[in-house]
Amino acid sequence: MIRVGHGYDLHRLEPLTPVGQGKPFILGGICIEHDRGPVGHSDGDALLHAITDAILGALALPDIGQLFPDTDPRWAGKDSAHFLRHALELMREKKFEVCNLDATVICERPKIGPVKEKIKSHLAHLLGCHVGQINVKGKTHEHVDAVGEGRAIEVHCVALLTSI
Repeated sequence: MIRVGHGYDLHRLEPLTPVGQGKPFILGGICIEHDRGPVGHSDGDALLHAITDAILGALALPDIGQLFPDTDPRWAGKDSAHFLRHALELMREKKFEVCNLDATVICERPKIGPVKEKIKSHLAHLLGCHVGQINVKGKTHEHVDAVGEGRAIEVHCVALLTSI
């Protein structure tokens, strides 16, 4: 049996604290040097949030916002790998594994290309699969809207799960 899920996340980007509300720019669990960072309740890792939602969606389970609401102080500043690990536990309980994952990160800056392989390697470690099962693409928004103006980051992810 196979299951497909789509995940999506968007975070506003602001100058880092104390100038703005931006947190360190973390993408796929990798800290990237940048003058802006995501504004969010947890650590703001849009890639891990989208992956988590893609896995939860493939399993027809509640989404990340339902399981870890931003109104709950327990999740304030939390490492997003925690949310992903929980989704993976649920996936394994239902007897599925990740077959492949395809993610598109959309932002003007920072450029994803220089850190793409490092992100993929870290994701393979988190997901317990081979790096060849993971694809991460970096795109821009051609200077259109908040993403294109560098004021936001957007991520889409599709996860294919297979039964074990």
